[in-house]
Amino acid sequence: MSAITTIRPALVGKLNERQVLRVIQSRGSLSRAEVARESGLSAPTVSKAVESLLKAGLIEATDAPELTRGRPAPKLRLATTSAQVLGVAIDVCHCEVVSTGLDGALRDDTLTVPTPATYPELIDALTRAARTFMARPGVTTLGLGVSLPGLVDYRKGCGVLSPNVAITNNHCPAADLAERLGIECTVLQESHALCLAERHYGLAKGLDDFALLDVGAGVGLGIMSGGRLLKGRSGLAGEIGHFTAVPVGGRRCGCGNTGCLETVASDSALAWLASQKLGRTVNVDEVIDLARSGSVDLSAELREVAGFVAVGLAAVINLFNPATVFIHTPLFEIDEALFGTVVGRARERALPPSFADCTIVRAKGSKRQGAVAGIIQHLTDSVAPELV
Repeated sequence: MSAITTIRPALVGKLNERQVLRVIQSRGSLSRAEVARESGLSAPTVSKAVESLLKAGLIEATDAPELTRGRPAPKLRLATTSAQVLGVAIDVCHCEVVSTGLDGALRDDTLTVPTPATYPELIDALTRAARTFMARPGVTTLGLGVSLPGLVDYRKGCGVLSPNVAITNNHCPAADLAERLGIECTVLQESHALCLAERHYGLAKGLDDFALLDVGAGVGLGIMSGGRLLKGRSGLAGEIGHFTAVPVGGRRCGCGNTGCLETVASDSALAWLASQKLGRTVNVDEVIDLARSGSVDLSAELREVAGFVAVGLAAVINLFNPATVFIHTPLFEIDEALFGTVVGRARERALPPSFADCTIVRAKGSKRQGAVAGIIQHLTDSVAPELV
């Protein structure tokens, strides 16, 4: 006698809700009848799922109903006016806090917070910024996502090693903010956040397989494979910035090693070179402002950094054979020609067949958007687990 598998009705209901939510996420405003057609679910099933999602605050009815031969059919969309999510991007010099609806469209009122010297001060500052957004009347805050530099242990939700923002080491900012604010919070490693930002709001829409090279204060790598982030056993995959690029005589890295790629191929590497040239210490934000304004000629230093960025890019192409590599860095905003320089030098170092099979693109997404995408995905996943 064969075994009988029983599927719990409650789980089926949650899976239906997830399907309805996915359809609205991908297609925009739809009537219930349109949701039923797009999802393949029956009208009563859709209505039940919609009522649950409305109650949870994940979707809302628009003011512009669809005109039909009978009664006007109200459109449904992701909650954009009745609810919000918050995104936090932690970085070396400053942190940014933003608010969006569940459509992920960033609003204009970004709050910038100087990165404090201690972790308790960081949580205090981010809590105050988040509460500013949460005080909006008539808007429910559903959750907050955190983009965190360095190694993130996803099993614990904690930063375990951040060479550039060491105050977060062995701390769990999402859990601490959730306790302070009383809302759902989740944390993403910043390169993973950028992958989600590019896939949902940038140039990687519809792509399930690509790589993203993040050149900021450090150097990180995100890999999207089969629509899923490649995280490794505990979330520590992608730290390309800490392979040895200068085996002899290299500078000491924040990780404790010497000659790491990010000591020669990053914003902070440019800041170090500029500091040597100027005879005084300048941070990442200052050096970018100096270079953009043209008050200091950093063309030679930019070319040096670009050469090492190309080394990292060639390594990504050779290791992963991606169809597309997105490069995210403010360095390209200093000198538009730098992108072509990096691609040209990577061509010289990458294996020709792998390079020929790869498209290299400047990324458009931001870590703020990645933090938002992370909390929206977290909320969506909380409706029902994704079936593998």
